[in-house]
Amino acid sequence: MKRIILASLIAGALSLPALAADYTIIAPAAPGGGWDQTARSMQTSLQQEGIAGNVQVQNVPGAGGTIGLAQFASQSAGNPNALIVGGYVMVGAILTNKSPVSLKDVTPIARLTGEYEAVVVPASSPFQTMGDLVEALKKDPGSVSWGGGSAGGTDHIAVGLIAKAAGVDPTKINYIAFSGGGEALAAILGSQVSAGISGYGEFDAQVKAGTLRILAISSDSKIDGIDAPTLKDAGLDVVVQNWRMVAAAPGLTDEQKTAISGDVEKLVKSASWQETLKTKGWQNTYLSGAAFEEQLAKDISATETILKEIGLVK
Repeated sequence: MKRIILASLIAGALSLPALAADYTIIAPAAPGGGWDQTARSMQTSLQQEGIAGNVQVQNVPGAGGTIGLAQFASQSAGNPNALIVGGYVMVGAILTNKSPVSLKDVTPIARLTGEYEAVVVPASSPFQTMGDLVEALKKDPGSVSWGGGSAGGTDHIAVGLIAKAAGVDPTKINYIAFSGGGEALAAILGSQVSAGISGYGEFDAQVKAGTLRILAISSDSKIDGIDAPTLKDAGLDVVVQNWRMVAAAPGLTDEQKTAISGDVEKLVKSASWQETLKTKGWQNTYLSGAAFEEQLAKDISATETILKEIGLVK
């Protein structure tokens, strides 16, 4: 009888579906920004789709994500339940902050999304067009203050490229870095800066509400649903797309990395994630495995070149 009961228990256990993994996702920035939104959108979809059982998000802001990255690399080694979001901003911050920890110290899993930069001003701003803003920039670069994300990140790079395209010395720009999208948005809405720059998704609600005016978008052609000219339309030969990624802890086995990659692939193919892309205005730039690692190496090299050109890296 004991053998029959034991056999039944084993058979029952084998027939049960594998338990979904639990994850803790580090958003290496303050609440409200793109990384925070990405982490929380992942949290929602992973749980809603049953890909993960319990998902927690922790904010570790500072230094363009390098503080969170360093903490993650040191404290999560070998932990298959730990993830961190990052992206183009982090690549630049690692270089400008001369961070001792880089993306080589974690396990890149996949590029998830891409988002174009938007240049906005408060509704009360005297700048009606991108041309107006560029004219003021040419007259006195220091008089135009730009509010955006971390120093050396996508927003900072975009402003440097805008200045360069306008014939202004990029090292003269007056860029004010904020550690989170919420802080930057408050400064822009409060007219504490002349203009704001970030991924369009961070300004969408305020643009639609009429409290912010969008002057230009950094795409190569006009985007459906966004009533704004491109920087190219404004006479500036600049195209910039911010991308975001997810990485796992260092020191994982091949099996653990494969399992995480599988969960992320399920995530990006899920209906709820596709809806998130649509509502946030994010482009699907999913790339994983060796192809992503190869592209990441190219992006790091290209970013270093750009940062040197605009005087942010010696």
